[in-house]
Amino acid sequence: MDRKIIAKVRGQRAVDGAGVSLVRVLGLNTVKAFDPILMLDSFDSTDPNDYIAGFPEHPHRGIETISYISRGNMVHKDSMGNEDAISDGEVQWMNAGSGVMHEEMLPASERMLGVQLWLNLPSDEKMSNPSYKSIKNSEIEEIEFEGGKIRLLSGSYKDHKGHKGEHLPLDYYDIHLEKDAKIKIDTNRDDSIMIFTLLGDVYIGDELIEEKTAVKFSEGDFINIKNASEYAQVLFISSKKLDEDIAWAGPIVMNTREELEVAFNDLRNGNFIKEKIDYEE
Repeated sequence: MDRKIIAKVRGQRAVDGAGVSLVRVLGLNTVKAFDPILMLDSFDSTDPNDYIAGFPEHPHRGIETISYISRGNMVHKDSMGNEDAISDGEVQWMNAGSGVMHEEMLPASERMLGVQLWLNLPSDEKMSNPSYKSIKNSEIEEIEFEGGKIRLLSGSYKDHKGHKGEHLPLDYYDIHLEKDAKIKIDTNRDDSIMIFTLLGDVYIGDELIEEKTAVKFSEGDFINIKNASEYAQVLFISSKKLDEDIAWAGPIVMNTREELEVAFNDLRNGNFIKEKIDYEE
């Protein structure tokens, strides 16, 4: 059964961090529809003044942050003194778990193009040990098909295997489509599936999906994507719906207001960091 479009969200300009201009696509108003993806921010600029102020040190708890830099650079520092950088085509994956302080800086580049996702953690794993992983280009398989390729950022595609997260499963593909190219992606019927059009427009069935649009799908066995531009780049994201209560304030996402109060009390009292970060290159 072909999956149908059940929600469609076009990104809107916003400013976050120390003055970073970005396109905010998913957030508080889309939590239920796009579960377990809490937030999706897209970066696309050729003007370094839009982003070089970056995201100075700030806390996270209860989520995983997954940053894909298709073009450009990102430097990560965390509360345990770790520092790492990624560039064109690479991924930073951080489980904030019980608590992390970190910063993300965006050095000037010819073009800054990428996406950050916030992936919710199940209620019984929100206080898990934090961890950090950078996924370098040498670890990302490129799978060619007629008229394009898939970059396997995480999870699996057919018999191909990529990085596997420690908590919720996440199949994350960067799909490149040449002019008139199309692809059929088979899916598990009950997985939570969405796409984001990072560059260019595409067709889902007969419906045109414009650039910088997130689309959520019904249950089903496959989706068909066809390029409607000279060139398109589509992010495919598959996970498992949690269907849990969410209490969200700023950079912290828990399940109850009481848990949020504990988190912010921990911040005020200097007890926010519970575990050392497990750092892996």
